[in-house]
Amino acid sequence: MRRIDVILLGLALWGAGGLLYIVLQFLGLDSLQAGLWTQVTLTVGLLLWVLTYSLRVVRKDMTYHQQREQYDRAWLARRLEQLSPAERERLQQTVETLEAKPD
Repeated sequence: MRRIDVILLGLALWGAGGLLYIVLQFLGLDSLQAGLWTQVTLTVGLLLWVLTYSLRVVRKDMTYHQQREQYDRAWLARRLEQLSPAERERLQQTVETLEAKPD
């Protein structure tokens, strides 16, 4: 997310809070009650967002992790292509030896 997107999102949420406050007053709540319910709504929304963000971090379902995994795979494929046939054979034998060993 770009910096301008974050600023615009913050302004949109600020505007949504103000709009909610006005709507609640229009529906008959006094200013204290409207302010309280506006704060409760925005706080619950923030907590839900933090929860979903935390879940994405734990599951490593974020753009950074996906990009890093793609980079690592591309790097490994490039390194494998640079090996000579004899080096690839030695690597294959090493891998097979390690797989055959019981833990």
